[in-house]
Amino acid sequence: MRIGIVGLGRMGANIARRLKGGGHDAVVYDRDRQVTAALVSEGFTGASDMADLVQMLVPPRAIWLMLPAGQITESTVASLANMLAPGDIVIDGGNSFWKDDIRRSAELSQRGIHYVDVGTSGGVWGRERGYCLMVGGAGAAFDHLEPVFETLAPGPGSIPRTASRKGPLATPEKGYVHAGGAGAGHFVKMVHNGIEYGMMQAFAEGFDILNKADAPHLPEDQRLPLDAAAVAEVWRRGSVISSWLLDLIAASLADDPELAGYSGQVQDSGEGRWVLAAAIDEEVAAPVMSAALFTRYRSRQDNTFGEKLLSAMRKQFGGHVEKQG
Repeated sequence: MRIGIVGLGRMGANIARRLKGGGHDAVVYDRDRQVTAALVSEGFTGASDMADLVQMLVPPRAIWLMLPAGQITESTVASLANMLAPGDIVIDGGNSFWKDDIRRSAELSQRGIHYVDVGTSGGVWGRERGYCLMVGGAGAAFDHLEPVFETLAPGPGSIPRTASRKGPLATPEKGYVHAGGAGAGHFVKMVHNGIEYGMMQAFAEGFDILNKADAPHLPEDQRLPLDAAAVAEVWRRGSVISSWLLDLIAASLADDPELAGYSGQVQDSGEGRWVLAAAIDEEVAAPVMSAALFTRYRSRQDNTFGEKLLSAMRKQFGGHVEKQG
């Protein structure tokens, strides 16, 4: 199918490339004309502005936004609302706040326009590995877009099937799920990112302990000069904590054992705060997620080896570059 892609940053451009590789026709637009031109040079159809993009699509139009959460997404959705027709679909694949999705969906539905929120996980590796997609919105819109989701998702791959699942593969087994109505996709992605914070923090603390096992204040006969890169490598193979995050840690430590290229000032992109707000509303205890978020705040004042590793993991999976100062 032909789909519009607005926002050609780290993930938006690779989403367009994966769709093109799967046989879809993506019309692309970024407010930076040079970015759009770079995709045109790869064989994509480029739009000069959003009105031009809308005109290049055939009803029912589908336009995928891959923009930062906040005002830029808000204004883009509002602009598109005045350009689209009943039956068209606006897809927000960024990291918007789920309550904003509910409001936008209600506003667009008054015009007959569908709104779909897609929690998208896969970072800068998604073009090669595929994207895990958590989708919120009306069932009819999900069904119409399913060829797009199936192309973007990783598919079943080599992961063994869960023992109790029988019959044809369900969409979650292929890497995409219709999580529910408006907001459900970004809500699930928000919780996913809260869990990610906790997992990253556990790895960071563990490697901090390894790194300081030969600290000068320890008794001399109890100092252990350990090779953290070697430990990460062996843990990747058969250990209970083997994971993609551990793979990225091993790559980071192999490239830079002292993590000298990182300050350890760890940023947060919003979902960690939102998931704690949801936990408070639901009266659910979330001590691991809260500690992980508050550690990131503290890291901007004083840094440890573990916090450098947090920054390294963020760069490895998402291309996030530390803010200085």
